[in-house]
Amino acid sequence: MDFLELCKGRRSTRFFSRAEVSTETLEGILEAGIWAPSGHNEQPWFFSVVRDKSLQDTISVKTKVLMKESPVSWIAKKGADPNFHLFYHASAVIVVSGKTSAYSAIVDCSAATQNMLLMAHSLGLGGCWIGLISPFLKLPEAKELLGIPEDYQGFYAIALGYPEAGIVPKAPSRKNPQVQWL
Repeated sequence: MDFLELCKGRRSTRFFSRAEVSTETLEGILEAGIWAPSGHNEQPWFFSVVRDKSLQDTISVKTKVLMKESPVSWIAKKGADPNFHLFYHASAVIVVSGKTSAYSAIVDCSAATQNMLLMAHSLGLGGCWIGLISPFLKLPEAKELLGIPEDYQGFYAIALGYPEAGIVPKAPSRKNPQVQWL
């Protein structure tokens, strides 16, 4: 697939089928993340792969409690919605953490996340970048539940799975880019 078409075709998937994603497929997606660029080649990422549905549900419930306290009304409303699941019942979730001493951990981990989302799309999977998990990832219990090393901080997650048939969102129109040619 042409790379620009790959980028244009990737969507945030929020409706997943019940089909499981194989370990081999997840390993390929993780490898794409590992090959992302990083400042000073620090490669400061740590990935927690969560396939256990019970753990996904626990994290969703705990995160929604924190979301309800948000001063941002749409976040608080989502947190209060009994039908909202943080990971949209995806087959797998990858939690992305970065080494706290790294020069540009959040940027480096963002590059890794984008690589993984593009790889997932190229393999026919859907993915959704989950930033709403960040308040939960600041809690000490998050590190314990997800096996995050002490000197790392969780940033966000990726929900991954096969898209539900017929439910692929259309690309939103793009804003006029702000570009200055010099």
